[in-house]
Amino acid sequence: MSRIAHIVAATDFSPAAEHAVQRAALIAMQLNAKLHLLHVVHPLSLYPGLELEPDALMRHEQTLREASGNRLDALVAMLHDHFGLQPHAATRIGRAHAQISSYAQSVSADLVVCGARGENTLLDLVLGSTASRLLRIADCPVLVVKNKGIAPYRQALVAVDFSPNSADVFATALAIAPGARVEALHVYDTTIEEQMRQAGLDEATITDFRVRATAEMERRLDALVAGPSGDGPVTRHRMAGYPAAAICERIVALPADLVVLGRYGRSGMQELLLGSVSKDVAGATDCDVLVVAPPRGLQAESGK
Repeated sequence: MSRIAHIVAATDFSPAAEHAVQRAALIAMQLNAKLHLLHVVHPLSLYPGLELEPDALMRHEQTLREASGNRLDALVAMLHDHFGLQPHAATRIGRAHAQISSYAQSVSADLVVCGARGENTLLDLVLGSTASRLLRIADCPVLVVKNKGIAPYRQALVAVDFSPNSADVFATALAIAPGARVEALHVYDTTIEEQMRQAGLDEATITDFRVRATAEMERRLDALVAGPSGDGPVTRHRMAGYPAAAICERIVALPADLVVLGRYGRSGMQELLLGSVSKDVAGATDCDVLVVAPPRGLQAESGK
């Protein structure tokens, strides 16, 4: 993971987005990164059943852009006063998740920050939130802000499954949470043992598999935490159970104010279709969630 130099904070001016912008500003200040503020105008043409003349649509969009520009200017001034930053502000028109992803690519963003919920709560419930869609399509790490307080992270939990991007997931956590305690967690998925029983394997074979898998898990965790380290203490922990439930349990036990996960694990296309551990944890936990996309080559292999 290279240095985080450009951060995009998406805002719809909702309370959730306000927390996200402040978190992005704090990270930008900590890492001496450039902050970009982005507001996406949702055009009337995207609402089903609403028909307006082209001139009326154009006037409406222009009015919205001017109003959002004024609100962005006020936000820029506030961030300058509170954080000493000079963010770049921009507006786009279209579907929020697609425009945020496109803008992040255009500025070579290293991190996108958004709130868990926006103003269009009912629309989010029906179609899926901007945050959940961003988690699926963004090329760079996405931080979904849920914590109410905005302070430097104290405890980060990094869930790794030893897929090819696990080292990058861990490095990203160290970069975004300077000074925090960082724990690397691997969960031995016990559902595989049930699958082995259903396949007719005997208990001795299953026990032998568990012993060997646990030893390999210990070796890989040791190698991971022995690599590049941050400013705070780094530890490792292992658990057994259903991964999403175990991760959420560990978040509460620490407690963690940031959980970091990879977007795709070993199951690739299956996760895309059936729902991933990352998505389950992001929906269930109350702390901030950072989801790290794999390198583009791995994305293609995973069915992206």
